[in-house]
Amino acid sequence: MKNLFKLTLLAAVVATLSGCTGSVFNKEKNCDYTYLLHPAISISKMIGGCGPAEK
Repeated sequence: MKNLFKLTLLAAVVATLSGCTGSVFNKEKNCDYTYLLHPAISISKMIGGCGPAEK
C-alpha cells in the first residue's frame, strides 16, 4: 500500500510538472522567460531579465 501511494504521488508530480512548464518570449524575440507553473510567477520575468514580455 505504501509503494502504491508513492507511485501515485510521483505520477501526479510528473504529470503536473510536464503539463505546466513553458516559455514566453520578450517583445524583441531575442530572449525568453522559462516558467514552471504560470508565466506570471517566472523569477526571471519578475526581475525583468529580458525586458517586457509579449502578451
